[in-house]
Amino acid sequence: MIRRIILFLFLALIITSCGGAPAATEPPPATEAPATEPPATEPPAFQSLEAPTRLPSVVDTPTPVPLPTQILSTATETPLPTLELPTEVVNPPSRMVWDGTPTYPGDSTPGFAFRIGYDPEFWAVTTDQFGFPALAHRTIAGCVISTESGRGLPPTTTVEHGMVHFDGVAYDVATVSENGVKKFVTFTGGDGTVVTGFVLDFVEDPETCIAAAIGVLSTLTSVPVSRATPAP
Repeated sequence: MIRRIILFLFLALIITSCGGAPAATEPPPATEAPATEPPATEPPAFQSLEAPTRLPSVVDTPTPVPLPTQILSTATETPLPTLELPTEVVNPPSRMVWDGTPTYPGDSTPGFAFRIGYDPEFWAVTTDQFGFPALAHRTIAGCVISTESGRGLPPTTTVEHGMVHFDGVAYDVATVSENGVKKFVTFTGGDGTVVTGFVLDFVEDPETCIAAAIGVLSTLTSVPVSRATPAP
């Protein structure tokens, strides 16, 4: 009996020594806490007292587009048609007269007309381009005296005023020039009974035309309408 017990113990020992070692139990993986990095300690940014420099902004410069060439037209004056003068009378009198209605009736004595004396060898009574009576010179081209009518003045003109006096007659003389060139002259005045205006136009040789016109206008006088020569 004792032998059997010893035999069983011996066999159990052999069987135990021949078996595989028990599997080692792996410890559960350690749960690692998420690494929390301490906040980086940065030195405080330096604050400048100067105004921050602004970077230049890039601006697209548009490419200039050539404009169409403008053709400046120079205003040209349209010459007035030449006045038709009456045929010179054979053996004319030394003086003839041109009578007309004053252009300032409110400043004139009612019932009176103006009278201008002229030499028919050099002057002739005719009608101007507007159908009104006018006194035209026979030898000075475009030298015409007509009753004054309103006309606009461009901004490029200048006006010089003066006074001329004759025996009992006074005129305010306005010389209109454009770019230094005389264009026309107006004469406004009278003898105290009539007040009227005349305009002197010229094309060439204005000084000769003005001198000739003053010789005619200096003869102004007033006559009763009943004695006035009818207009042509």
